[in-house]
Amino acid sequence: MISNWRVTVGGASRSLWGTAPVTYGLIALCCLLFVIGPAGGLNPAYGTGDELLVAQRAYFHHWGVVPAELFEGSARAALTPATALFVHGSWVHLLGNMLFLYVFGVMTEERMGRVQFTLFYLGCGYLALLGYAAANSDSDQSLVGASGAISAVLGAFLYLFPGARVTSLLPFLFFLPLRFPAWVVLPFWAALQWLAAGRAPNGPGVAYLAHLVGFGLGFAFAWVRFPPATRVKPAPAPAPEGENQP
Repeated sequence: MISNWRVTVGGASRSLWGTAPVTYGLIALCCLLFVIGPAGGLNPAYGTGDELLVAQRAYFHHWGVVPAELFEGSARAALTPATALFVHGSWVHLLGNMLFLYVFGVMTEERMGRVQFTLFYLGCGYLALLGYAAANSDSDQSLVGASGAISAVLGAFLYLFPGARVTSLLPFLFFLPLRFPAWVVLPFWAALQWLAAGRAPNGPGVAYLAHLVGFGLGFAFAWVRFPPATRVKPAPAPAPEGENQP
């Protein structure tokens, strides 16, 4: 998705595709919890059919954010915006989120550093789900997923690497893979979330508002933490055999 990039920092060129243990660890943890939990449908301990559906609902209610319960003062409920970041509702939900985290998390983590990226991810993810819950305080539907935190990563990536080129598949162009700079792709994505949030009914579904809150928090954090003078400017690395795609 992201091309073979190099950046220049202080006059020295280096590859951005270094190690990102926090990003890889988050992906591994989310996948592990999904497989061993009832949502994946692979653990026989949760049964099948109606029994499995009951277990899934109870699991989402326990670990997910329930806006109607969040502001009642319960210590357990106050932790759910953090625990919900590691719970996903389906294979599509999980794989979509992990793909976005992999594509945009590696470079963002390396730029921020491991500790700062960890705190940034958890803090923005928590606040994104909290913002959604505050706007839907009467809802008794559980909200799960890392989308809010990953949206924050996208916002930070946009600020830190606006010129990085992202390969996108556009349905109205027959899913042709086209490469655009991040400053085109990510604001377009945010605009779609804004439009969808305005049309989304209250209740279950995709938490577009959490996406918007996370994206805004991520961009704002990067803007405050990394002044323009400290930002890196990506430039394509030489590719004698043609461009490589990870």
